[in-house]
Amino acid sequence: MNDLSIAPAPVKAGGAFFVETVTWVQHWTPSLFSFRTTRDPSLRFSSGQFVMVGLTKADGKPLVRAYSIASPAWHEELEFYSIKVADGPLTSRLQNIKVGDEVLIGRKPTGTLVLDGLRPGKRLYMLGTGTGLAPWLSLARDPDVYERFDEVIVTHTVREVADLNYRALLETELPNDEVLGELIGPKLRYYPTVTREPFMTEGRITDLIASGKLFDDLGVPPFDRAVDRVMLCGGPSVLADLKQQLIDRGYQEGSLASPGDFVLERAFVET
Repeated sequence: MNDLSIAPAPVKAGGAFFVETVTWVQHWTPSLFSFRTTRDPSLRFSSGQFVMVGLTKADGKPLVRAYSIASPAWHEELEFYSIKVADGPLTSRLQNIKVGDEVLIGRKPTGTLVLDGLRPGKRLYMLGTGTGLAPWLSLARDPDVYERFDEVIVTHTVREVADLNYRALLETELPNDEVLGELIGPKLRYYPTVTREPFMTEGRITDLIASGKLFDDLGVPPFDRAVDRVMLCGGPSVLADLKQQLIDRGYQEGSLASPGDFVLERAFVET
């Protein structure tokens, strides 16, 4: 009998990644783009999770960062929503990908923005800023969300109107989808806000919560820990403020190990 534990084979850097092919690229603005890739059949994830995504450097080593998967768990492709940073180590290169190019996709999805991190409730808020919308794009297309909640509210706060890149999807396409529309239509609410241009709803989401305007506009009561569950994704400063607003209302942060009233994602850095 061979003792295979004596000399384990070295693990190659590429062993942690699938090599997938780009199938679609959409440049929304000079600073925002989305892309889709093929999906290895063995990749399993929960809607709302993230994976490491990136490219191979000239020296053969991977250059990756965490990206929320914007497509739902049931979809045959993987979708991602990204900023463009001119001098960013990764996005300065990633923004130039084209259909047919290869990208690295991590084999181990993870993350806290999953339904199982929340206690049962009546109304689910998904509060996102910028590309923090990405996990909501996954969850908003997942039937399980609508099985668990009576009302699903997606907010998206951006600087300029042109940054509301998935507005048509959330406002009209999903509610009218041939397959999911009957389930989604009666429950999904979309609440876009803009901070630096005139728009029908202006202001930071934290201010709209504090003033009560968010709830007035939607025609719902203010946050109630008994029925409202909240997911948060965005920049570090807005996450800290939103978290404090919830804690001030008696909310408890949840996790897979201990479900709570709200969950947030801290894994993202803009590079």
